[in-house]
Amino acid sequence: MTNPVDQEELALFRDSVIKALETEVAPHYDAWEKEGIVPRELWTTLGNAGMLCVDVPEDCGGCGAPFQYSVVVGEEMARLGFGALSTNVMVHSDIVAPYLSHIGNDEQKQQWLPKMVTGEAVGAIAMTEPGAGSDLQAMRTSAVKNGDHYILNGSKTFITNGQHADMVIVAAKTDPNAGAKGISLFLVDTSLPGFSKGRNLDKIGQHSGDTSELFFSDMRIPASALLGEEGQGFIYLMRELPRERLVIGALGVAAARGSLDMTIQYSQERELFGQKLSQLQNTRFEIARMETDYRINKAFVDQCIREYEDGKLDAPTASMAKYSATEMQCRVADGCLQLFGGYGYTTEYPISRNFIDARVQRIYGGTSEVMKEIIARSVLGR
Repeated sequence: MTNPVDQEELALFRDSVIKALETEVAPHYDAWEKEGIVPRELWTTLGNAGMLCVDVPEDCGGCGAPFQYSVVVGEEMARLGFGALSTNVMVHSDIVAPYLSHIGNDEQKQQWLPKMVTGEAVGAIAMTEPGAGSDLQAMRTSAVKNGDHYILNGSKTFITNGQHADMVIVAAKTDPNAGAKGISLFLVDTSLPGFSKGRNLDKIGQHSGDTSELFFSDMRIPASALLGEEGQGFIYLMRELPRERLVIGALGVAAARGSLDMTIQYSQERELFGQKLSQLQNTRFEIARMETDYRINKAFVDQCIREYEDGKLDAPTASMAKYSATEMQCRVADGCLQLFGGYGYTTEYPISRNFIDARVQRIYGGTSEVMKEIIARSVLGR
């Protein structure tokens, strides 16, 4: 088992994250949402504030902090209503960085991790294709060995951080006839010829999070860019997905807390039929239902975080955390918006953004339907 996290130190770190977000993000976030992207310099601001890749080892430029510290960064972004930013940072710090830390060789780690810690380099991961979403084995992007290089061809879509990314972990077929065993992962430097990015996709929510199409046209990448072993990509993806799904669940729990907090405050201020909204039985029962839903999911996600730190979190349990927490997040966002009435349907009230930002949580990182199948297999078999 890992050493228990000092909760006082973690609380101090949480306070520092909140202060940095209130200073550097809150005053500008509405404008970024309208612009459809955050400024590139925000990444270096977050790096300077010590909010990126905090659990990366010290010899790679990080703090070597416990996993919970990285979770706290995303939680506070989600709780404060910065859903798109929480997703972008989660991909950078809790998906891309761990792939490098766990699979990369020393040269690869030193090339990318210190820059990711400071925000000099933004990370992304590219698995999904126009014709291959949940079914990763159907991907068509190819990487053909050519001397001391690979020639990369294909396209990816729905790639978080796609506009700002300096390095993308790309899943590609190195053996098109081997199914899952023919998938390999590559650390793709986006400054190399042959790489291009499509438009910043127009989404119904998480507007300031850049989500893009990526294209690779006869792109020559050095053989040294292969992450891990050739043909082991699918195994690596399955090994790393539990952390991604757990963090998505943690973001869902934190976002639900934010929705509840603003709704409780509103219900205590809003007057209806001569009394406070919070005094009406329906309001009280709805808040009671949602608060219970939140606390049950928070307790489970916290348990999963401890299991991950102890190396005991398995794929079905991580799938339960993502499935349960994100479904709860959407129920709470919907229930809270309803209590705001017509005001909740206007962009003037932040609950409306919580509502639309929540919806994609049940899709990316593995849809709720895929999560249920993984859980079912663990209980019933194939």
